[in-house]
Amino acid sequence: MAKTITLPAAPGTAELYGKAVTALLPGIGKPPRVAADAVAPDTRYRLDGIRVDSAALQAYCHATGQRFGDTLPLTYPFVLQFPVTMKLMTSDEFPFGAVGSVHMTNTIERKRPIEVGEPLDIVTHAENLREHRKGILIDVVSEVRVGSELVTTQTATFLKQQRTSLSDEPRGPEPKSKTPPPPDAILAVDLKRIREYAAASGDRNPIHMGNLPAKAFGFPKAIAHGMWSAAAAVANIEAQLPDAVTYDVRFGKPILLPAKVNLYARRTGGAGDFDISIRDRRKGFPHLTATTREG
Repeated sequence: MAKTITLPAAPGTAELYGKAVTALLPGIGKPPRVAADAVAPDTRYRLDGIRVDSAALQAYCHATGQRFGDTLPLTYPFVLQFPVTMKLMTSDEFPFGAVGSVHMTNTIERKRPIEVGEPLDIVTHAENLREHRKGILIDVVSEVRVGSELVTTQTATFLKQQRTSLSDEPRGPEPKSKTPPPPDAILAVDLKRIREYAAASGDRNPIHMGNLPAKAFGFPKAIAHGMWSAAAAVANIEAQLPDAVTYDVRFGKPILLPAKVNLYARRTGGAGDFDISIRDRRKGFPHLTATTREG
């Protein structure tokens, strides 16, 4: 039977990352493979009465290029629910470890803008554990409410890489590298900026914090947070978005730091409808592709 755990306060992400790293250790951590009969945990985690810290929000806006104002940036609910998501993903019943998992896609469905001073309640759960050609996927869904009013739903899809029954399915052809067209803007990001984002967001995953810890997880250098790129990508068009909007993001190759990347944001029709991408400046492969759609 499903149960709900109400948290007395937002969990500290430093402690949670310590637990997440412990989950990788042989013998005492989580199994290296998700079992065939594994299921999504049915426990929901709840955090009530969240108040936005104005200084943390201002630091987030500085790190991402978002506008600091009376309402929250479109992507900020991800930050608010992140400690609750980490609490869920570091629980014993979650099928794989938080550190080492890959954030594949992210969807934010905003019903209306959230005012900075509004008290927020967040309930987070996992669902839809399923196979993928690259491993096992699971959705982590956070509902953000003001009283009884649902104002935002945030869904993150994570991948645990391993062989599955779909691993041998034929793959499509690799896209050919080609020089990209002139960008709408160029994003520059370095380790200092990403550490600023980590401090403002609470996401101190080791792969973002320095070259040595990133190498321990198989990256040649530290990489930018996917949700930093999602925030930076939408920053310049957010003022043109309607109150009710869905922001769908698919993450591609990681951005190795430091970097300059091409940003594209093209209106596709209706008010608030944009196709967005961040691409490598030389070869044109995507770091991020996204859409905003009204409603």
